[in-house]
Amino acid sequence: MGARTGEEFLDGLRKTSREIWVDGERIDDVTSHPKLAGGAATLASIFDRQHQYADECLYTHPDTGEATNVSHMIPRSHEDLWKRHAGLTRLSEGSMGIMGRTPDYMNMKYSGFASAPDVWAGPDGRNAKGAENLLAFQRYLGQADISLTHTIINPTVDKRTDGTLVGNNVPVHKVGETADGIIVRGAKVLATLAPYADEQTVYPALPIPPEASAYALAFAVPLDTPGLKFLCRDSAAAPGANLFDRPISARFDEQDAFCIFDDVLIPWDRVFIDGDVEIYNNIRATGFIVHMTAQSTTRALTKLEFAYGLATRMAEIIGDYTPSTLEMLGELACYVRMTRNAVELAVEQGAERADGVWFPNGAALDPMRAMLAIWMPRVNEIITLIGGHNLLTTPTRGQLDDPELRPLIDEMLHGADDVSADERAAVFRMAWDFVGSSLAGRGFLYERFYLTSAARNKQMMQMGVFDQTRSRALLADMLARSRAL
Repeated sequence: MGARTGEEFLDGLRKTSREIWVDGERIDDVTSHPKLAGGAATLASIFDRQHQYADECLYTHPDTGEATNVSHMIPRSHEDLWKRHAGLTRLSEGSMGIMGRTPDYMNMKYSGFASAPDVWAGPDGRNAKGAENLLAFQRYLGQADISLTHTIINPTVDKRTDGTLVGNNVPVHKVGETADGIIVRGAKVLATLAPYADEQTVYPALPIPPEASAYALAFAVPLDTPGLKFLCRDSAAAPGANLFDRPISARFDEQDAFCIFDDVLIPWDRVFIDGDVEIYNNIRATGFIVHMTAQSTTRALTKLEFAYGLATRMAEIIGDYTPSTLEMLGELACYVRMTRNAVELAVEQGAERADGVWFPNGAALDPMRAMLAIWMPRVNEIITLIGGHNLLTTPTRGQLDDPELRPLIDEMLHGADDVSADERAAVFRMAWDFVGSSLAGRGFLYERFYLTSAARNKQMMQMGVFDQTRSRALLADMLARSRAL
């Protein structure tokens, strides 16, 4: 089929019965329920967006000849990297980078996985069937253009013992098998996009102990599979709100869910790893992290650019050109420029792996995994500081439309340089929705721990990701000079 339209995406959600719980209610139709319809409509618009910008967002699949989303591409040239970058940028604009788990995120992971089937098969080919299943699923993912969610993190029960796994019945683990597949039980977090997904996948995250073979699993399963349950967090979607009043939360609540596997049967052809700890712990060798970080940093760049534009217009509307505000806006501009530098340098310095697959330069992207988790909360702080009390003096659409109130609002709630009351209200309501609403609070938490915390990513940089060769050589040279004296 190739790239789907928005209506095809929505129709697929309507045709399946999934166990999605929101605020104590099981939702039968996620496309029409007030707490979920806004997110569904936005994701549908992103599926339509790939056709609207087909030259950038679609490519011809080499196996099927179908027009396929570029996020499914396994790049085979430098030109492929640039084309994919352009497409990812266009897709991120559909939510201004606020939705972090649009389908292209998981598509990029699986294209990275599928680029190295030998890693899945294992050094002696003992998991050849799992590798074959993985490749088949990645082809299906692109050809059917499905929406995929994932859960890879174990729930926190007791941080003193959670890491040992063995004997812990909470994380997803294998409890049996039949002629049809393996049976798994337990839970995983955090299934972002779950109400809007066609399938759910589990794959390796952090390394696990050698004896934890029951937890060494990778698989995919349709969301309508019996026993699969999703407990969503409280809705932040502002059901029934006017889009003028809640322009972000009414559109961009992608939802997050606690995923329960209540003795779920995973068909054999959807099992990618079944108990092999060595292969499980080696999946990073596929290089998928680089592709994933390329997508996530591109998405973050769009969000930073949007936030910079929003903050700048806020300052203009209230005539704030004070040194402190100009400094904060300049700080945002630095975040934008540094992120853009990293994304573009990664593509420009892309290189070919021995098997002919092209990768962005991961070294250019590695620092972003730590710094964006620091910069994004700071962005919210800057918008709050620039807005101040003005964030709380924003008339609603209904108040603006009231014939008695409107003359007073025009007189007393306009902006500097003849900015209308409508524009002032629209900009500052958008800013409050970005930094102060329920969805903004979720976004703060999301960005703070996106791709693990800033602290962990800094530790990883120091423990091996960062190339220390030149720094150590310079130190050795200077020490040698000192000894010579």
